[in-house]
Amino acid sequence: MTVTAPAGFDAAGVACGLKSSGNADLALVVNRGPRRAAAAVFTSNRAKANPILWSQQVIADGEVSAIVLNSGGANCFTGAQGFQTTHATAEAVAEALQVSAGDVLVCSTGLIGEQLDRAKLLSGVAAAAAELSPEGGADAARAIMTTDSVPKTVVVEGDGYVIGGIAKGAGMLAPGLATMLVVLTTDADLPAAELDAALRAATRVSFDRLDSDGCMSTNDQVTLLASGASGVVPDVTAFTAALTEACIDLAQQLQADAEGASHDIRIEVVGAASEEDAVEVGRAVARNNLFKAAVFGNDPNWGRVLAAIGTTSAAFDPYDVDVTMNGVRVCHAGGPDRPRDEVDLTGRAVHVLIDLRVGAATATILTNDLTHDYVHENSAYSS
Repeated sequence: MTVTAPAGFDAAGVACGLKSSGNADLALVVNRGPRRAAAAVFTSNRAKANPILWSQQVIADGEVSAIVLNSGGANCFTGAQGFQTTHATAEAVAEALQVSAGDVLVCSTGLIGEQLDRAKLLSGVAAAAAELSPEGGADAARAIMTTDSVPKTVVVEGDGYVIGGIAKGAGMLAPGLATMLVVLTTDADLPAAELDAALRAATRVSFDRLDSDGCMSTNDQVTLLASGASGVVPDVTAFTAALTEACIDLAQQLQADAEGASHDIRIEVVGAASEEDAVEVGRAVARNNLFKAAVFGNDPNWGRVLAAIGTTSAAFDPYDVDVTMNGVRVCHAGGPDRPRDEVDLTGRAVHVLIDLRVGAATATILTNDLTHDYVHENSAYSS
């Protein structure tokens, strides 16, 4: 049931004609309470879509009654008309649910620079409101898909409470506090401030470490809603761990569905002087097109790994670094070690272990290879 697995939530997913395919394109998730606490993290891209600008205002008081999400259009760089469409969408949800528009989050995803059809959007809100149910989570997950090939959902059982989630994203997977569109729900009884701290801790090591193609979206938002319907006030540390588990699960699903990818690459950096250094090194490799193209060709070209980390400001001696690929240490102390032909990259999973040998900090970055299919899909995206 995904986002409706926790008590206190209804959801729906409908088709309102925003997608030319006729597929579902509008989702609505409603928190029935008794608590309506919420937290959210947003893209750090300076170019923010109208729904982000609206939602940042809504989340300020930590109270949210509903979130409405549309695919089929990003509503970004659409000027005053686009912001009015976002406002009108929130007003329509508020009227249908008899709540305040100031407690309705709005998310959009799709092509930038095109106006959304407001009439279709508002008719979709009405249809979704009429179909809300505790079984509607799966429909909501399908309605937010764009280039996704499958819906992404998760349910994690806590001690007397449940966390559910849906996500969309198959490209533009780069960090900025959050990534893609994600809705998480829980029936735990926690205030907004504690939800915010838990969400930021969870996204920092999950969605923020997913870097499929180095491109940061204008519409990224991760939202956490708490109904308190279980009556359970959990230990915050335990709740954060459960939430992190849910976020990592969704991040891995997003990685596995990245546009055109044929390899899922896990870049694990150990022996770093700081976690920041480890992240910087891992991200430099994840964004290196030469390395990603080599993996696509099943070529364990570890020299491209060293060349990539050499562009960072992290503390390390490039002639004292080890690199292991799928269990074979191909580089030791900045020089050749085992023969590269011992590395098998024919499977989908690729593990690159980089030991900087200067400290005890570690971080893992998730990415994908660079393929012909990725280039083809993104060359034809708007057509």
